[in-house]
Amino acid sequence: MITIENADKALKSYYLDAISAQLNESISPFFAAIEKSTNNVFGKDVKMMVTGGCGGNVIAGSEDGDLPSPYANRYYDITVPLKNIYGTIEISDKALRASQNSSGAFVNLLNAETEGLVSAAKFNFQRMLYGNGTGFLCGAYERVSARVYKVTTTKYMFPGMKVDMLDEPDHINGGDNLTVVNVDHQNQTVTVDRDISEADYFESCSFFVHGAYGNELCGLKTVFSASTLYGHNKTEESYFRPKTETVSDADLNEEFLVRVMDEIEENFGAKPNMILCSFKTRRKIAAMLTENKRVIDTATLQGGYGAILFNGVPVVADKFCPDDTVFVLNTQDFCLHQLCDWEWLEDEDGKILKQIPGKAAYSATLVKYAELVCSKPCAQSVIYVTK
Repeated sequence: MITIENADKALKSYYLDAISAQLNESISPFFAAIEKSTNNVFGKDVKMMVTGGCGGNVIAGSEDGDLPSPYANRYYDITVPLKNIYGTIEISDKALRASQNSSGAFVNLLNAETEGLVSAAKFNFQRMLYGNGTGFLCGAYERVSARVYKVTTTKYMFPGMKVDMLDEPDHINGGDNLTVVNVDHQNQTVTVDRDISEADYFESCSFFVHGAYGNELCGLKTVFSASTLYGHNKTEESYFRPKTETVSDADLNEEFLVRVMDEIEENFGAKPNMILCSFKTRRKIAAMLTENKRVIDTATLQGGYGAILFNGVPVVADKFCPDDTVFVLNTQDFCLHQLCDWEWLEDEDGKILKQIPGKAAYSATLVKYAELVCSKPCAQSVIYVTK
């Protein structure tokens, strides 16, 4: 007979490994390429030291001259708190009882719940890799009705998602814990489940993941756009300042891309090994190679992802990479520092499934404590393409 104890054991002994494998290998090409490590985690923080410059000294001197003194290394401390990432499944008591005498129905029940969890985890983790830690999804620049809003982009949202509407500069709630009921990609509108009054709506309002403001991973937007990074002022410490380029759409060509890549290698001794962009921008690069009568080489990356090659470097499209933005990266400088791999949250008795107070249902929570850190920001580059 299927019981809560059986379900608990199945989630712990079988499903966890399968979930972890999918989330570690199938989130995105960028995520598959970066290191995952527990080495620099101390307590609740990531603490590491990176060096800039050379510590040795090699010179050509006279036979009886003084030996060279070593150059002093420039050390930079990086200390950032781990972010708390949670995912929850819910199984109703009714569904569990209905599958008590059928192991097949029970397996189908757990499969459906875990597949939904993995899908949501992939979506949000992939999105966070490009964010700035605030949970920002899109701007809501026009109030069509009390529940329908024109947004700057719809690709970060899906029906059923829990969101907050905030006036970001002042963090004023336009609406808290809203549920997205419809996403119209063609008309660029989002519909939520509750009315937001005209008085609570501002043209500067934006949608954010519910409860996530300031709690998400510090993704690429943090690395390239924030004025400070890991507590260091980019203006004062150029080691933490990536290179930023702006180019018109007409001037984005092979020569320009090669120059950006060469400058990274020439100035910082780091050879870029991945170009990240949107599908729209990848089509532009592919067309550029075709126009120049170049044979487009392809490669299969770690995780089974396909990519075209530019100057030997894979060009990877990601749906969460902003249009008209090209990241030229050395993925070896990025690491997901984590306290542990994905784990189920257990109570004092080691149980995973717990009854939800006041409901005839049980929930289980998947947890990961981690932060994305770039150890050499100055060796990364971003290109913004203008019309």
